[in-house]
Amino acid sequence: MQEWIMSFMEQYGYLGIFLIIALENLFPPIPSEVILPFGGFMTTNTELTVVGVITASTAGSVIGAMILYGLGLLLDVERLEKIIDRYGKILRVKKADIHKADAWFDKYGIWTVFFCRMVPLLRSLISIPAGMANMPFLLFLVFTTLGTIIWNTLLVVAGAQLGESWEDIIELMDVYSFVIYIALGILAVLFIIWYVRKSKQHDAH
Repeated sequence: MQEWIMSFMEQYGYLGIFLIIALENLFPPIPSEVILPFGGFMTTNTELTVVGVITASTAGSVIGAMILYGLGLLLDVERLEKIIDRYGKILRVKKADIHKADAWFDKYGIWTVFFCRMVPLLRSLISIPAGMANMPFLLFLVFTTLGTIIWNTLLVVAGAQLGESWEDIIELMDVYSFVIYIALGILAVLFIIWYVRKSKQHDAH
């Protein structure tokens, strides 16, 4: 996949970067950690510029995020409640849990979107709960764009600075991603333990 991505970017330039990054948001397995540093490297041996690559990649990323936000709007709280009515007992999820999560996102959603745009995997998926929580679109757009610009700028500039050694960034990002995934895994386990204990206490009463 990496070779195909690089070939596509070399062939189509800014348009290729825009399209690949838009797809990366919709299909997280496509790695922005490869696309962006390579885009930065391309500025050292082509007519592409750092500003141009950052602009194209940010535009593609925001478009992809907007599509996922729209998907989240289709999966709003009311639809989730209907799903819980049917499968709630099996999933051990109650309507109150959905409302609590929705309220939490209403309170902290803006900063969650901003910071998650700099976290592998979550940078794409965070757009869906933002839509589900009916986060104001303008705020979503602003904080998604800000977080995306920071992420894109760091990787593109690093790729440009390292030149032919741009692939060194991939190894560093692999470590970063691994640490993030471990942390998310630990948080998920802790949440499950907390939720099971809470459910048992509630059943006891």
